[in-house]
Amino acid sequence: MIFVTVGTQLPFDRLIATVDAWAATRPDADVFAQIGPSPLTPRHLRHAAFVDPAECRARMAEADAVVAHAGMGTILGALELGKPLLILPRRAALGEHRNDHQVATAQRFADRRGVRVAFTESDLVGELEGLDELEAHERLGPFASERLIGALRTFLDGAPVAAPRG
Repeated sequence: MIFVTVGTQLPFDRLIATVDAWAATRPDADVFAQIGPSPLTPRHLRHAAFVDPAECRARMAEADAVVAHAGMGTILGALELGKPLLILPRRAALGEHRNDHQVATAQRFADRRGVRVAFTESDLVGELEGLDELEAHERLGPFASERLIGALRTFLDGAPVAAPRG
């Protein structure tokens, strides 16, 4: 099963329409999409506008892969569960967000094992075609590392922070 999510704040019709068109050519594809506050009605995807956080986590956990916007909550959720992740960032020039922070986020995660990034609809279709080959990655822990926590404590206490090693 492929779980598609756009988050809850904004519609992301470019992502949903592209996955819906792809699914039209793959009648055996099992895809569920959380489409957000969109007037778009997918014809080839099971979908809901919103799912509560527990259902979102459960759908992500049962999915073979996650396809999503480049929202940090979604990315971290997929990484915590060790799910293969395909990201299409929202773009400000297309009116999908206020700025291009999602493009920057996607670029940051593009080299991570188990994560693929598509920047265009045609890239997304190509990545969907190869989604079965995308390997899961090592699960990300749900908490910050002790090293990071120590550095933050040191910073908050006003002491100089040592440069990271390695």
